[in-house]
Amino acid sequence: MPTTAKIVRFHKTGGAEVLQFDELPLPAPGQNEVRLRVKALGLNRADIMYRSGHYLETPILPSKSGYEASGIIEAVGHGVDSSWIGKTVSTVPGTFSLNEYGVYGEVAVVPFRSIAEYPSNLSYEEGASIWMQYLTSYGALIWLGQVSKGDFVLITAASSSVGVASIQLVKVQGGASIAVTRTAAKKARLLELGADHVIITDEEDLAGKVNEITNGKGARVSFDPIGGKMLELLAAAAAHKGLIVEYGALASEQTPYPLFTALAKSLTIRGYVVNELTQEKEFQDAKQYIFDHLASGAFKPLIDRTFRFDDIVEAHRYMEANNQVGKIVVTV
Repeated sequence: MPTTAKIVRFHKTGGAEVLQFDELPLPAPGQNEVRLRVKALGLNRADIMYRSGHYLETPILPSKSGYEASGIIEAVGHGVDSSWIGKTVSTVPGTFSLNEYGVYGEVAVVPFRSIAEYPSNLSYEEGASIWMQYLTSYGALIWLGQVSKGDFVLITAASSSVGVASIQLVKVQGGASIAVTRTAAKKARLLELGADHVIITDEEDLAGKVNEITNGKGARVSFDPIGGKMLELLAAAAAHKGLIVEYGALASEQTPYPLFTALAKSLTIRGYVVNELTQEKEFQDAKQYIFDHLASGAFKPLIDRTFRFDDIVEAHRYMEANNQVGKIVVTV
């Protein structure tokens, strides 16, 4: 057993280049913790925002990073049954703080409550691409939105991993997905992935197109990580008593509240992050729902591109270019 491990940390906030490999003593899991021998990492937009200092948490430097990893448990701390050693698991975002834990490394120590087994038909790469996207979608569209047969669901940033997962989830629930993307470059791929409709915002009027698709009803649920002026467009496209769930701020600008539209349509506009769901009793139901649909093949994590561990800086730069459709994965 080696006595050290390569861990990715950053000693100052900034661009992808601040990520560095630090050779550190092999960490021992503490009370109710496990140590994972990491096989794959799933990148998330939150990782980039945290690294750059624009996340919900302010990094305590030097800082680890990363929410999602798959791998094999190689050690357990006091309070964890030793039978877990040797099991293949992945880490569940929203169950730990990045100021306390981070999974970018050859190994990762995480709380026992933050691991979950996944169906054996999935690869390590797929195992690192599950929980953030499907839990985020489940929380917004089922727990909050109660999406069911006949619902029109508007999904912005539809080519992201959460967007693709949302398309799959809406289909399982019997709804109709309206995928929103900026340019025509991704339209064919989104239709291939199961979107019922695609709107190209650079070329089409969002509200007008939604009105056409829904025969004047509007979208009952909208799911958006962009914010900014997009919120006004979503309100215009929403159905009477519609729900708009905001789960990000990719626009990096002030988000004006569409007061008069909200009043006229009796809209609900709600902020949401996956951490909220993981603290509720419905969390276990969500994990089981996702596990079952992964096992059946109804859910299939889409991997856009994989990078080697040594190329994690390039992987971050690729994510920042916003060209991916699905998940970006780093193999360790």
